[in-house]
Amino acid sequence: MKAAFRSILTITVLTVSLILAQPIDSTKQTSKQHQKFDPARDAQKDIQDAIVLAKKSNKRILLDIGGEWCIWCHRLDSLFIQNKDLENYLNKHYVVVKINVSKENENKVVLSKYPKVAGYPHIFILNKNGQLIQSQDTGELEFPKDHPYKGHDRTKVFAFLKKWAK
Repeated sequence: MKAAFRSILTITVLTVSLILAQPIDSTKQTSKQHQKFDPARDAQKDIQDAIVLAKKSNKRILLDIGGEWCIWCHRLDSLFIQNKDLENYLNKHYVVVKINVSKENENKVVLSKYPKVAGYPHIFILNKNGQLIQSQDTGELEFPKDHPYKGHDRTKVFAFLKKWAK
């Protein structure tokens, strides 16, 4: 009985080891929409990298301006997490760049190139060459204040993305 248990345990350990030893497929990208706003990131480099990728893939660039402190930023992220069709559309038509605004890093130099932001999150849409084509207050994409759900309206967000996609 002990020998059978050891054999099963050995096979289990070997199987788990083989699974964990598999190389990670770096071609599979997680959605940038799910990434955190990181004060340590170089926003200018991220935008330049996005321009290169947007040119290659013929996509627009969506700059998502906000911070981890921002509940509305998290609500917008949640909208994409809960609506895979919306997330898929976003990833199909846009290169997403999250730009942090916080005490640790306000990204003033980078954001000085764009219209002033009144609140967060805020979205800038750029063409594949990095030129601004739309500045969007996301408050306009929320449900009305008297609506029972507090957050961004899926229909409004989807219509916005479709309007500015190629």
